[in-house]
Amino acid sequence: MAEADQAERTGKVNANNDARRTDRLRDVMDKHGWPDARFVGADGASAAWLIAQHADHDVVFQRRALGLMCVAVATGTADATELAYLEDRVAVNSGRPQIYGTQFGGCEDGRPVPRPIADEAGVHERRAKVGLQPLDEYLAQFQDACDE
Repeated sequence: MAEADQAERTGKVNANNDARRTDRLRDVMDKHGWPDARFVGADGASAAWLIAQHADHDVVFQRRALGLMCVAVATGTADATELAYLEDRVAVNSGRPQIYGTQFGGCEDGRPVPRPIADEAGVHERRAKVGLQPLDEYLAQFQDACDE
C-alpha cells in the first residue's frame, strides 16, 4: 500500500486511492489497534503512518490514528519523527497552527515557507527533540518548487 501511495504522489500512476487505503488501515486499527513495529515490522509501521498521513479526506480518522500512534511512540514501538509529521498534518487539517513545521505552506518572495507554526521561537528545539533536521534545512528541500 505504501508503494501505491508513493506512485500516486510522484505521478507514476494516475489514480487516487487514499480512501481505499484509509479504509483498509481503519479495519486493521479496529481489529488490532495501531499497527506498530512489533505487529507489522518497521516497514509496515512506516507504511501505516504514511497512509494515515495522506488520509486528508478524513481528519477524524487521522485524529484516531494520531492517538493510537502516540501510545505506540510512548512504548517505543513507533517512530517519533513520523508522529511529528502526523501531529502537524492533523493540526493543519483542523485549522490550527502546526507544532514542528513539517507542512509546507508554499512560496513567499521566492523562498519556501511552512504553514503557520505555534510558538515559532521553540520550533527548533521541538524538531531536534523528535529527531527532525533544522527547519531551514528542511525547507531548502522545497526550493525547486519556488524557483519555477
